[in-house]
Amino acid sequence: MATSTMLSGCILVTDTSRMNPDVFVQETAPVFYNPSSPPEPQPQPTQKQQAIPQKRQLYQTQFQQTYGMPVSNPVHRTYYAGIRDDGHTLPAIPYSRVDQRYLRQEVDYQTMEAPGTIVVDTKQRFLYLVQPGGKAIRYGVGLGRDGFAWTGRGVIQWKAKWPRWTPPQDMVERQPELRQFAAAEGGALPGLNNPLGARALYIFKDGKDTLYRVHGTPDWQSIGKATSSGCVRMFNQDVIDLYDRVPASSPIVVI
Repeated sequence: MATSTMLSGCILVTDTSRMNPDVFVQETAPVFYNPSSPPEPQPQPTQKQQAIPQKRQLYQTQFQQTYGMPVSNPVHRTYYAGIRDDGHTLPAIPYSRVDQRYLRQEVDYQTMEAPGTIVVDTKQRFLYLVQPGGKAIRYGVGLGRDGFAWTGRGVIQWKAKWPRWTPPQDMVERQPELRQFAAAEGGALPGLNNPLGARALYIFKDGKDTLYRVHGTPDWQSIGKATSSGCVRMFNQDVIDLYDRVPASSPIVVI
C-alpha cells in the first residue's frame, strides 16, 4: 500500500529497445567526420565586428618602427662595438642599457669657445668637443664625487695610449691598498682593468699638472654618475674617438 502511494505520481514503462543489439550499436558507435555531408550552418553576426583596440607606445624616431618595438640606432651599434686596439680587445658596450643622453652624438651647441675646445659640463655630465657652425660632439662622462671634482680652465698638455695609472699620494694615504700601484712601484700596467682605460688626456694649468685626466674606464656603468676621484671618465670607445680628434695643447674648460 505504501509503495503504491509513493509511485502514484510516476508512470513506469519498460524500454524494450535497450535489449535490442542493433539499437545499442547505433547509439554507442563513435561518430566520424563525413566530408560528404553538408556543413552545419554557422550563426552570422548581426553587425560587423570592430578590431580590438591596441594601445602602443611607438618610439618617434627616423627609423622604421614596424611592430611598435624599439630598434637600436645602427650608428650607436658601430660606435660601441667591440674593437681590437694596440693588442687589446675592448668588449662591446651594452649601449641599450645606457641612458640614451650619454651616448655619443652631434648636437646644437652655442658657445663663445673656439672650435676644438673641450667643455665639460659637470652638472649635466656631458663633455662637448666644440665644432664649427654652432655644433658640438657630445659625450657622456662620469665625474668626481663632491669634494674631489676639479673645475677651471686648462690645456691638454699631452696624451697617452693605454697609459699606466699611478694614484696620487693623497689617494694612496686614503686607500693604503693602492700602494702597490704608486709611482715608486711603477704604476698599474696598461690593460682592460686599468682605471685609465684605453686613452688618457692629461690636464695642465699654468704649466703644472693638475693630476686630473680625461680618460677611459672599464666601468661603463659609471658614465653619467659621480663616482670617480676627480677625473673625467668616458666609455673606452668614446675616449678613443676623442683622442683621435684632439691634438695636444687643446684648451679644456671644466664648469
